[in-house]
Amino acid sequence: MPFSRPTLTDLQTQVASDIASSVPGSDPLLRFSNLRITGRVQAGLAHLHYGYIDWISKQAVPWTSTDEYLAGWGALKNTYLKEATLATGSVTFPGSSGTILAGTQVVRGDGFIYTTNADATVSGSSVTVAVTASTPGAAGNCDAGTALTLGTAVTGIQSGGTAAAAFTGGADVETQDAFYGRVMSAFQTSPQGGAKGDYATWALQVAGVTRAWVAPNGFGAGTVVVYVMLDSAESAHNGFPQGTNGVAAGETRAAAATGDQLTVANYLYSLQPVTALVYVCAPTPNTVNFTLTGTTSWSTTTKNAVSAAIAGVLLSNGAPGGTVNMSDIESAIAAVSGTAGFVITSPTGNITSATGALPVLGTMTFS
Repeated sequence: MPFSRPTLTDLQTQVASDIASSVPGSDPLLRFSNLRITGRVQAGLAHLHYGYIDWISKQAVPWTSTDEYLAGWGALKNTYLKEATLATGSVTFPGSSGTILAGTQVVRGDGFIYTTNADATVSGSSVTVAVTASTPGAAGNCDAGTALTLGTAVTGIQSGGTAAAAFTGGADVETQDAFYGRVMSAFQTSPQGGAKGDYATWALQVAGVTRAWVAPNGFGAGTVVVYVMLDSAESAHNGFPQGTNGVAAGETRAAAATGDQLTVANYLYSLQPVTALVYVCAPTPNTVNFTLTGTTSWSTTTKNAVSAAIAGVLLSNGAPGGTVNMSDIESAIAAVSGTAGFVITSPTGNITSATGALPVLGTMTFS
């Protein structure tokens, strides 16, 4: 039977009773009596002590621990909070001659600053220089073709350039909720030296990766296909990784990945069994449009809440090549206040996705 922590009122009543029984003739309930004030102070201190003990008990086990105590429990399972990481990429500037020196600032249109990694000299009619974000976080990611400007003028090189490819690798520090989920998974799932679940666990240790799925023999015998999503770091692309599918840079049996996929593949390469050929892939979007009837009285707020509820089910239940049950979506909509009487007319059944495809919410039609 769990311990029932006494409330502050219970403690005040108990202390007053103890004083009354220990000091005959006293009345510790009188409003301005010294005994009443002393009793209330003692009850307050006892209540704080109970609170501290209650907090200690929560930190004593991993499933209720928080903050640095959660980090300590995670460390016992070699699971650590993912720190924010720096985005990287390359920028092409038109020019006829000259060299961009290492450490030169490159500025994006919104003021975000990057720094060049090494000297780069014009070759032909342009120069391409590798850069790293000056501030860690997902804000450093941007699309190919994004306009950037040299922070310092260089003779023979135009100041305006563009991102040669998508900037990737930037991720915000992991949230406590996400870290808690990984710590619990680490306690529940023991490493098996390359079992199916190990690849998902390893992929989720990479900064920015929020979801991962594994397809054994996905590209033939001896291969392992790992699908990943970066829901926060690549939120501008609905969480889909930016890069090309492939293997780690150190793997010689297949073409190397690029961008986000390469980051994950390189991390897995140091952990995977030596015989496995591991591909890291971005799922392809399976866009699902919804039509709901019986919604003429719904407000904009209600419609937005319903859209968010459907997107939440697809996020939590969707998997590449998997199935999302329509009953789960109906239950999520019904949980939104004021939605009684709706009917989903499209899609008409459970949502199934082809191999490698992940369901995402498309357009919402209310009538």
